[in-house]
Amino acid sequence: MDRRAFLRKNSTVLVAPATALAERPAATDPPSEDETVSRFANKALPTTARSMAGVAPYTGPWGREQAGHLLRRALFGPTRTEIAAAAGRTLTQVVNDLLTAPAAPAPPLNVSTTDTSVPVGQTWVTQAFDQNVEGVRRSSLRAWWLGQMLTQNLSLTEKMTLFWHNHFVIEFGDINDSRQGYQYAALLRQYALGNIRQLAKDITVNAAMLRYLNGNQSTASAPNENYGRELLELFTVGKGPLIGNGNYTTYTEADVQAAARVLTGWRDNSLAINSYFTASRHDTTAKVFSAAFGRATITNGGDQEYKTLVDLIFSQAETARFLVRKLYRWFVYYVIDATTEQNVIEPLAQLLIQNNYNVAPVLRTLLSSEHFFDAVNMGCLIKSPLDFTLTVGRQMQIAFPPASTVVAQYGMWDYLNGVTNLQQQVVGDPPNVAGWQAYYQTPQFHEMWINAVTLPRRNQFTDQMISTAGYSRNGVKINIDAIALVQSLPTDVAQDPNLLIAELARLLLPISLTATQLTFLNDVLLPGLPDFEWTEEWTDYLANPTNTAKKTAVNTKLQSLLRTMMGLAEYHLS
Repeated sequence: MDRRAFLRKNSTVLVAPATALAERPAATDPPSEDETVSRFANKALPTTARSMAGVAPYTGPWGREQAGHLLRRALFGPTRTEIAAAAGRTLTQVVNDLLTAPAAPAPPLNVSTTDTSVPVGQTWVTQAFDQNVEGVRRSSLRAWWLGQMLTQNLSLTEKMTLFWHNHFVIEFGDINDSRQGYQYAALLRQYALGNIRQLAKDITVNAAMLRYLNGNQSTASAPNENYGRELLELFTVGKGPLIGNGNYTTYTEADVQAAARVLTGWRDNSLAINSYFTASRHDTTAKVFSAAFGRATITNGGDQEYKTLVDLIFSQAETARFLVRKLYRWFVYYVIDATTEQNVIEPLAQLLIQNNYNVAPVLRTLLSSEHFFDAVNMGCLIKSPLDFTLTVGRQMQIAFPPASTVVAQYGMWDYLNGVTNLQQQVVGDPPNVAGWQAYYQTPQFHEMWINAVTLPRRNQFTDQMISTAGYSRNGVKINIDAIALVQSLPTDVAQDPNLLIAELARLLLPISLTATQLTFLNDVLLPGLPDFEWTEEWTDYLANPTNTAKKTAVNTKLQSLLRTMMGLAEYHLS
């Protein structure tokens, strides 16, 4: 594939007719690179300042609204219990928890009888490579990764692991070795809340990255420029203003070439599942960089030379700004106007530099800031397919198979990967080296998640989950138990239709509904009936839970209500 194709793609807004909606590949294959953009997506970014707030500590009200906003951005679908618990603590205490990394999870497991290298229920990550079972291992790896997000605790680790995956991109389908893919994922998780510069060094010689961007083929006589170019353009300092053919204020073509020569000599070892350095393949001449890097020279440093290169790049202040902008678009909003650049990006970039590129202080300041809690930044992001799908599972309290039934558990995780694939996002396979377009394609950005292909897929998923039939696999069914969800609410809330609707709206929707919308939802729950009808029906069911007719009566009404709420435009926001 041409990994640079995204730079040449026609940015004209495309429209895909609904009749062109075709079945997407299974989660074992990456989604098509042919992006579909809604006709209603941005055609230009706003020019006026959205917010004047900066990174001063937030001192305003702290309750369920603010806690919900924080956790929606920091987690995948915070539950009602998590939001309520956070609202009962201080902002500082919650952020402290979010910045605490949990222990590394156990590796993915074999769940296919096709892979005879290890028994079902044991890990395959150290076994010999076998092309015949690479497909089932890749499915296992993707399912395992999604499972970590679905079963996350109160930590930013999983959200940041996915952030780094979208930043230091590889594609599982391209590297074709799930063992290397697992090591890559473990590396991202290890540094999720840690030092970005060290992560950049380690990812540079990571076996999966060497294979993905052809660093394993780079020699003194034929240096490969792929990784050197992406290291500068996409992973660190980014493009500044264009000043010549291929030359930017932040780096030049000569810098790409010099970086490529620095990185020669590295290879990946499929047997040992690691990378190694071969001195005879390394360019030992001096590498001279442009004025953008102060005309620095890197002399022969053997297998340590790549570290000098990364240190040189991270000595540029623009590297910190580039990284902070990506964090901002991940956690806050896609528009970075001049005011936000001055009041938020620049101080956070300086904070990142002052902390030697440790990301935690920046995340702490951003997520505790006046800017983050400004009303304009609440409920303004469109959920990614992963966020949307995981939120349904977590907030609706869907009961997934336990670890004791590992085949069924991985099967359901794999199913969710198939669901996000249909929505144009699957973990492990961003469409190209730049990551998912929703995080960089101007002026549409995350509006690209909603189009003629993906919106019906989202609705189909929520409709299936709220149905009694749900989804079955390996003899196990998952669906939303509407009655159990309502029974988890306080008694006085569950039996009052208006309190019930309001409570569900607070959980499921980041934006307050209007009185007209609330009235409409009341009519969905009780079409043409007075409020007391719900109270009586709910009370009757609780008194006779085994009565099929009474159970069906309340369940049908709740399913209709939840289906309608999940169909609201607000439900797609975070």
